[in-house]
Amino acid sequence: MSHISGVRQARKEKTRQALLDAALELLEGQSLSSLGLREVTRAVGIAPTAFYRHFRSVEDLGVALVEEALGSLHPMIRTTVSTTGDGEERIARAVGLIAGHVDAHPAHVRFIARERHGGVRAVREAIRGQLELFTAEVGEALASDAVSAGWGEEDLLMLAQLYVDQMLMTASLLLEAAAEGGPGERERVAGLAARQLRLISVGRAHWLDLPGGGG
Repeated sequence: MSHISGVRQARKEKTRQALLDAALELLEGQSLSSLGLREVTRAVGIAPTAFYRHFRSVEDLGVALVEEALGSLHPMIRTTVSTTGDGEERIARAVGLIAGHVDAHPAHVRFIARERHGGVRAVREAIRGQLELFTAEVGEALASDAVSAGWGEEDLLMLAQLYVDQMLMTASLLLEAAAEGGPGERERVAGLAARQLRLISVGRAHWLDLPGGGG
């Protein structure tokens, strides 16, 4: 790649990221379905026609935001369900990692929480697709744990879905606590999340003992 081509590509990537950042900021107070293309380009300082050099539509931009917001979660998900440490240590680590992610990426967490059941179909589907990848990753991690001996694939995926849903709910509640409830509410949410994860763990340990458990 020539120097000139490299500079142009870098500028293009910078503008694309600026559009994503501007859209995410504008979405702090509205849903994607109400976000206008001109609103985003005005915030970046480019002509509306220049938008199409980067995205086909605002919907396409929303899908890119999903990839940005959820793509970074994969390492955290893997660490959260790591088999190292005892049960209480793993639960504390999971809650701490979720809280840390909320602190570092509040706008991303808010965007996913709002758009997961929002009015833009392509974005809902993109979120569902990413969450399915998370569920598969968690299922693979759980399968390697000694506690999962004798579990069928369907039950492992069901358990993985419980963990993923719990992580998303905890992130949303921690975000609300940070905005409205203060430190006391944040501690309450973190404590509740730990208890809920503990309940899932207890159920997991005795699942095969139940009638119908394990298939």
